Amino acid sequence: MIDFRKEVVDLICSVVADIDAQEVYRLIEIPPSYDLGDYAFPCFKLAKIFRKAPNLIAEELASKMGSSEYFEKIENKGPYLNFFIDKVKLTETVLREIAEKKDKFAAKDIGGGRNIIVEFSSPNIAKPFHIGHIRTTVIGNALYKICNYLGFNAIAINHLGDYGTQFGMLIAAFKKWGDKETIEKDPINELLKLYVKFNAEAEKDEALKDEARYWFKELENKNQEAVQLWQWIRDVSLMEFNRVYDLLGIKFDSYAGESFYSDKMNRVIEELEAKGLLKESEGARIVDLEEYDMPPALIQKSDGSTLYITRDIAAAIYRKEHYDFYKNIYVVASQQNLHFKQLIKIVELMGYDWANDCIHVPFGMVSLEDGTLSTRKGRVVFLEDVLKKAIDSTRKIIEEKNPNLENKEEVAKQVGVGAILFQELFNSRIKDYVFNWERTLSFEGETGPYVQYSHARANSLLEKGNFQLGEINYSLINAEEEIDLVRLLYNFPQAVLDAYEKLEPSFITRHITEIAKAFNKFYNSCPILSADEDLKRARLSLVYAAKTTIKAGLGLLGIEAPDKM
Repeated sequence: MIDFRKEVVDLICSVVADIDAQEVYRLIEIPPSYDLGDYAFPCFKLAKIFRKAPNLIAEELASKMGSSEYFEKIENKGPYLNFFIDKVKLTETVLREIAEKKDKFAAKDIGGGRNIIVEFSSPNIAKPFHIGHIRTTVIGNALYKICNYLGFNAIAINHLGDYGTQFGMLIAAFKKWGDKETIEKDPINELLKLYVKFNAEAEKDEALKDEARYWFKELENKNQEAVQLWQWIRDVSLMEFNRVYDLLGIKFDSYAGESFYSDKMNRVIEELEAKGLLKESEGARIVDLEEYDMPPALIQKSDGSTLYITRDIAAAIYRKEHYDFYKNIYVVASQQNLHFKQLIKIVELMGYDWANDCIHVPFGMVSLEDGTLSTRKGRVVFLEDVLKKAIDSTRKIIEEKNPNLENKEEVAKQVGVGAILFQELFNSRIKDYVFNWERTLSFEGETGPYVQYSHARANSLLEKGNFQLGEINYSLINAEEEIDLVRLLYNFPQAVLDAYEKLEPSFITRHITEIAKAFNKFYNSCPILSADEDLKRARLSLVYAAKTTIKAGLGLLGIEAPDKM
């Protein structure tokens, strides 16, 4: 596609001597209204060179520019030089590119096949996969897809919480009150009951906490009974989790969780010791981070057992050695900001120059209307229940509005799950929010179902118009509603790039929402199937471009695009 911004740079550099092209590119602005052009260059920086007022400089440069095949006009408005893209050129470059490359038209190969690790979801084994897990799961999956789309070899890692003191609690609880047959009928609920009961009893009896610590230490020491119980709990939990991943259409390249690194901890401790980073503190071992304005990082407890951070250091070193990653991205809640600052600093102090290639992508928390989620107290909303309720609600709407729809079950799943994912990915990831059933399952306004319906509407037009790709007269696309849509399609690749650079999928979510709105405005304002043959073909090409872009955007978010709704 033509890079019109670069054409602006070339024009400015052609009339201003000794100016840095990169600086010009950086200074170019997008005006708040198309009445002020597609691009604007502020002339304030040139005041020192020309020794004139910026508005006079803009006027002089405009007069020197002459005509350009890329711009309808170039004029000054006060201290700005404003560039108006040639609409036929814009339409041609957008529609040709989408016709040729289809849903890959925004896929710039910036990755060059380099490895990017995206660690996301990472639920704790034997605990509910609840609504609080949805953010890491869907944000991480979107970032994974975006990285692959841009030419990286993305590796999705589910760093399962399958190790630690809670397993000591579960093993102790199972030995006291557990029944294998009962648990296998409903693993997560029954294991949750044991976990909640153990915590409640441990509040009254301190000896139970010692028992939990004992069994975790036995697990670390490879006690056969402890390992067998742990493996069984892990297996039945994963079966439950995979049902949710199947509903979401999410797959992982690795399920290497905390337990995977249990035999790699000694190396970390020995290395920290050899590099003079470990200190004794009340029988435990720490890395002192006071000079970096952080509290000490506890590496090994007084009983010799390890902690999250020890395992995360081991994981980071393993990943670099095994995958030679370009970036190692952790999609983990903002509550863990300090943990990741400590982790990255320790890896840096160990002398690894790739420490800053480890990137924490934080996100805000989900709470319930009557307070925070708490597994320990059994206050959870199961994610599977939310997804199934969304599918049921969608099925009822389809029965009311389009009872003869083919593949009703499949579409109900695509739209119901899509509604949940779209809401999660619409707002900035860092915002906290309160989970509300009604809002989550609403299909009105700026929602996934609205965007999916726009895609289905476009598909219906293409089918009714017997659309085939071919040559069209681009000058026929000239109505305001058409050009507004073309501009949004042109800017889609930048939205994808912004989503990658800022690790923020909402750039794509919001952009395809704007495309859907512009498409529906175009659909309602411009006759398509009833237009004369040349205009009909041109407008159907624009419909095809909008449909292709919406589908590509939804795909990057992990959302399906039904052809019929």
